[in-house]
Amino acid sequence: MDIKTVAVVVPVYNEINTLKVILAKIDAQPMVSEIIVVDDCSDDGTAKVLKEYVNRNKYRVLFGEKNMGKGYCLRKGFEVATSDVVIVQDADLEYDPEDYPVLLAPILSGKADVVFGSRFLGGPHRVLYFWHSVGNKALTMLSNMLNNINLTDMEVCSKVFKREILDKITLKSNRFGFEPEFSAKVARLKLRIYEVPVQYHGRTYKEGKKINWKDGIAAFWWIIRYAYFG
Repeated sequence: MDIKTVAVVVPVYNEINTLKVILAKIDAQPMVSEIIVVDDCSDDGTAKVLKEYVNRNKYRVLFGEKNMGKGYCLRKGFEVATSDVVIVQDADLEYDPEDYPVLLAPILSGKADVVFGSRFLGGPHRVLYFWHSVGNKALTMLSNMLNNINLTDMEVCSKVFKREILDKITLKSNRFGFEPEFSAKVARLKLRIYEVPVQYHGRTYKEGKKINWKDGIAAFWWIIRYAYFG
C-alpha cells in the first residue's frame, strides 16, 4: 500500500486549557493531511473554541449533542476520515504529536498494519501513580492472554493503523472500552502489529485526568467480552 495521507482523530471533552496547544502541535507535523476533532458535548467553552477551526484548512470539526464517551467520538471521527492512515490522539497533552514519525515508521516501511505506542518501552515519561501502572499492566496481561499477543501497553492512547482496517471490524464501545475492543479485534484479524516507545506526560486528577478506578474495573469486562464475544 502506498501511504500518502495521514488523518489524526482527536476526541475532546472539556479540554479548553490544552485544546489550542495540542491542535497547534498536530498541525505542525508535516505528514498530517487531515485533522478530525470530535467534541463530546463539552460544557467548559471547548466547543466555542472549536468553532474557530471549522473552516480551517485540513480540519473537520464535529459536535456531539450529548456526552457519549471517547469510543463514540472516535467512531464518528473514523467515519469521516479519508486518509490512508489514521492516528488516535487525545487532547490533554499527555501524548506528544512529535512522536508521529516514530509511530508511523513501521507502517511506512511496509512492516506493520497497526502500531501501538507504549509508555513502558523506555520513552520519557512523567512519574505518577504506582497503582495506575499496576492496573495498566494487569489489563494488558489479561488482554494478551486472551488474544494471544504480547503488547506491553494495551491501554495506550497512541494507536496508528491503516484506514482500510476499519472496513474489516465493527467498533461498538462508547467510553474507554475502545482500547480493549480495538486490541482484540485487530488481534483476531492476525494483522501485523508493532509497538514503539512514546513519550508520556501524564497529568493528575487535579490537572484534569478523567479516567478512574471504575473505568479500570469496566476494562476487565470489556477485555473478556471482546475476546470471546466480539
